[in-house]
Amino acid sequence: MEYKKINDEVLYPKEGFVSLKNADMAFLKAQASKNPRKRIRLCAHQNTDDKIHEMFIVHGKDAYVRPHRHLNKTESFYLMEGEADALFFNEAGQVVRRIEMGALGSGKQFYYRLSEPVYHSLIIKSPAITFFEVTSGPFDLKDTEFPAWAPDGKDEARAKQYMSRLGTACA
Repeated sequence: MEYKKINDEVLYPKEGFVSLKNADMAFLKAQASKNPRKRIRLCAHQNTDDKIHEMFIVHGKDAYVRPHRHLNKTESFYLMEGEADALFFNEAGQVVRRIEMGALGSGKQFYYRLSEPVYHSLIIKSPAITFFEVTSGPFDLKDTEFPAWAPDGKDEARAKQYMSRLGTACA
C-alpha cells in the first residue's frame, strides 16, 4: 500500500481506496518497534477533516496510553492481535471497569464501543497489540481531554510507575 508519512507515528493513504494484507501489518509492527513511543497508526481516512476516522494502530508493550476521553465523539475499538486490559475511570481517576481483552478467538472480549466521554486507557500485556479504531471526525485535539490525575508521559519513569500501579491494582 502506498502511504504518506505525516510523522513517525502517523501514516495516511495516498489514494481513496485502501486495502491491507499481512505484509502491511508486519510493516506497521516493525515501524512501531523503532519509534521512541512504540506506536504507529495507519489512517484509512484521507485527512483530519473526514467525517469517519478509521485507523489500524500498533502499540508495543511499553507504549504509554495516557488516560483520556473524547468529547462529542463515539469510539469503537476492535483488538485484532495481542492482549491488553482496557481501563475505564471515573472523574477522580479510580478504575471503575476493567476489560481483559484478547483477539477474536482468544475467549476474551475483543471489542468495545464508547458513546459517552469516559476516561479510558490500555495496559498492554503482550509484546504488542494491533487494533482497529473508528471514531467520528473531524479531528480536533480540543475534543480530547486528559485528566490532571494521570501523568502526561513526558517523564517516562513516572508514566511507567503510574501504569505499573494501575496494572497491580487491576490484577
